[in-house]
Formats: sequence, C-alpha cells, structure tokens
Amino acid sequence: MLGNASLLGVLQHPAYRRLFAAQVVSLLGTGLASVALGLLVFELGGANAGVILGTVLAIKIIAYVTIAPVAEALLGNLPRRTVLVLLDLVRAGFVLALPWVTEIWQIYLLIFLLQAASAGFTPLFQAAIPDLLKNEEAYTKALSLSRLACDLETLLSPVLALLLLAVVTWQGLYAGTFCGFLASAALVCTVNLPFSKKTPLPFQKRVTRGMQIYLATPRLQGGLILHGAVAAAGAMVFVNTVVLVQGHFGLNERDTALTLAAFGVGSMLVAVVSPKLLERCSERNLMLMGSLMLVISLGMSTSIEKWSELLPIWMVLGFGYSMIHVPMGRLLTRSAHTEDRPALFAAHFSLSHACWLIAYPTVGWLGANLELSLTFGILALGCLLGFLLACRAWPKIDPMDLEHRHDDLSSDHPHLSGKNVHFHPFVIDDLHPQWPKR
Repeated sequence: MLGNASLLGVLQHPAYRRLFAAQVVSLLGTGLASVALGLLVFELGGANAGVILGTVLAIKIIAYVTIAPVAEALLGNLPRRTVLVLLDLVRAGFVLALPWVTEIWQIYLLIFLLQAASAGFTPLFQAAIPDLLKNEEAYTKALSLSRLACDLETLLSPVLALLLLAVVTWQGLYAGTFCGFLASAALVCTVNLPFSKKTPLPFQKRVTRGMQIYLATPRLQGGLILHGAVAAAGAMVFVNTVVLVQGHFGLNERDTALTLAAFGVGSMLVAVVSPKLLERCSERNLMLMGSLMLVISLGMSTSIEKWSELLPIWMVLGFGYSMIHVPMGRLLTRSAHTEDRPALFAAHFSLSHACWLIAYPTVGWLGANLELSLTFGILALGCLLGFLLACRAWPKIDPMDLEHRHDDLSSDHPHLSGKNVHFHPFVIDDLHPQWPKR
C-alpha cells in the first residue's frame, strides 16, 4: 500500500494520515496566532513593537533550547498519545488567554509557557513518526510532507488571516488557533501510538541522554554544523528581507511578501522531490550540496542591483534550506535505538534552535551596522566554513554496521557472544558510549 510512487502515497497509511492532518491544522493555527500576536504587540507597544516582537522571538527560542530535553526526560516514560493530547490542550489554553492581556510582560510570560509546551510536543510528535512508518521510503515521504506543510503554513497563514480579518477582529484569530490545537488533539486521540517503556535512569541522565548520543555521533555532528549554516542563511532571509526590499530597493509590503514567497516556493519544490533525490544520493551528499547552494546564493547576493535579481537568489536559498532540513529525520532515526529516539529528537530540537538563537541577533547586528553586501559576504564565508567543517566531521563512508571492540567487557558478556571484536549496526548507548576510531 505504501509503495505508491507519489509523495502523497504515504497518506494511505491511516494512522500517519491522521497525524499529518493534526500537524497541518496545528500549523495553520500557529500561523494565525503569529499574525494576531503582531497586531496585539502593535496595539500595546506602538513604536516599540519591533523591539517587543524581537524579544518574543528570543523568548520562543530560549524556551525551545532549554525546555525540550527536560520535557522529554519528565514525560518520556508516559504514554505518547496521552502526553501529546494534554500538551495540545495546554497550548490551546494559553492561546485562549492571549486576547485578554493588557501588559507586555503578560505576553512574554504566555509566550514562554506556550512555547515550552511546544518544546515538549514537537520532538515527541516527530519521534513517533518513524515508529509508525517502518519503511524508510515511506518515512522519507513523511519528512518531505512535513517540510511542505511548514512551508505552506508560512505562505497560507497570512492569506487565511487576511480573509478572516474581513469578518472578525484580530482577537478572533486566536479562536482559529484554539480550534487548531483542539482539532490536533482530537486527531491524535484517534491514533494508537507505539509505546516502549524505557530502562529506568536517574533524572539527570534522562535529561542528557539525547545530547550524549547526538554529540558522540559523527553524522549528527556534521548535520548540526550544517544546521548552523541554515540558521545563518535563514536568519538573513527572515530578518533582512524587509530591509532589502523596502529599505534598500524602496519597494512596498507586497514586494516583501513576494520575496519571502520566492524563498518558500524554493523550499517547497525541494521538499516535493526530496524522496527521489534521496534514492539517488546519500543524506550526506544532499545536505552538503544544500550548504553549497547557501554559499553560492549568499555570495551572489553581494552584487545584486535590482529587486528582480533577489527573487531567484531567495529561491535558491530555499532550495538549500530544504535540502538540509528534510534528510535530518532519517539521520536521527538511524542513530539511536527506538527507546532513545524521543530523547535524540529533543536534543536536535534544542541544539538546532540554539543555532537560530545565535544567528538571529548576529545577522540582525550585521545587517544594521555593516553594508548589506558585506553582510552577505560574511554569511557566505560562514556557510562555506560550515561546509568544510561538516565534511571533516561527517565521514564520507558512513555505514550502519561498524566493526569495533569491547575491551571494557568480560569475555563471557552476553553482548560479545565470545568475540571481543565484532560487527553490528552501531549507535551510541550504554554499551557503546563512544564512536569507534577508524
């Protein structure tokens, strides 16, 4: 049934189809909330709205970075479906409170609580997908659909918000977000998610388990470096597009939206073809090619003279962005035992957002204090450095099965089967705390 060649063939899987629908309605609701939040901040903060929104964004990322590993450690031994439904309901509750705030600090508090719930929800949700879709081809299509859904949310949410604002006030947009989270909870309720009880560990070890696996696995080290490059390039798009379009070229909000749409279209195009691309090349090669696209597009941006030149460059940036994002789920899935995947996904969620936490203020400062051409050049060099470091960290030959030895185990240990040097699929765990030297 899952052998359908089309990208949408994976939706024939009933459980995944409902989870994907949950993701879509949740994303649309979140997009509506983003629009409503901007309007709320402008109403309360006026001329300081930009500073307040920047603070809100920083709070969001800080919540992601700090809460994700802790949430997984606290909730990882509970039934997945129950946890996901409860977190959706918690998010719905916090969203419902936002229209009633009267002070800026209340926005900061509610956003932190809302994003803390998302930091618990998202990695657990992502880790559940490969347990449902055992077939790697099907899982790859699911990753592409997830990327496509995120890009479509970016493009469609403002349009949907515009349509709704014709009949409701901006406060009414939060009702859409509330309904999105409720619909997500209802859909998750219909899915029987696999549950695997973990080996009991002290709380501190549960918090650091994912990080330990992540930072000791060469392919994930390389992936994290490339996510740093993505954050640098993406921050340039999200922070400075309006500066380029309206400040540098003297155009209007419509042109800014079209420029951002070009980036989104590029990302979506790669998401659609990623399953086919990954049939022909490895995750490593695809992600490294993506980083080179970032380098090339940022380098070309140093000499642009017209807005029309910016659109194809932003589209190529979108290509590189998706080429790095889409394969990462496959790397995470094959780099841990089933019981450790939620912790590993939480670690990736935290570390990848830490890259954005650094990139946003850095790119913002560069764009505000240097010529835009120089900013582009610095970011291009940074992405090139990321490419070179990833090539070094991530071995070109990266098989699943590795020969290794266990000098720390007695010869009669059950894992050895009488052989100190042996060969099997290798992941970081209690018996294999370090990657074998090659």
